[in-house]
Amino acid sequence: MSIAMSLGWAVWPSIVLSVGLGFVFGFALGVRPWLREGYSILQALKAVLIAEGLSIVVMETAEVLTQLYVPGLLDAHLTSGLFWLGMTGALAAGFAAAYPINLWLIRRGVVHKH
Repeated sequence: MSIAMSLGWAVWPSIVLSVGLGFVFGFALGVRPWLREGYSILQALKAVLIAEGLSIVVMETAEVLTQLYVPGLLDAHLTSGLFWLGMTGALAAGFAAAYPINLWLIRRGVVHKH
């Protein structure tokens, strides 16, 4: 979001970029342990899609909703305390929303603790 904001992008392109990068980095971080265990890149991507896709969707949804509903956040400048406080709150909301999903996935054996 800070990248898009620094480029002066409108709200919706900013959200698309931040969600897209969230998925890219979420998948990249999820694939690493699978690759270390000897899986091919396609096998690892498939495993991450199945195992962590739901978690990433929930986290990104919570973050975007928080960003949309904090008054003035998406109009704030990068130098504004509101922007950084709001982004921190959005990250915390995403973590809180995805945490129970991750616990459920671990307990079901879909995701392993790496």
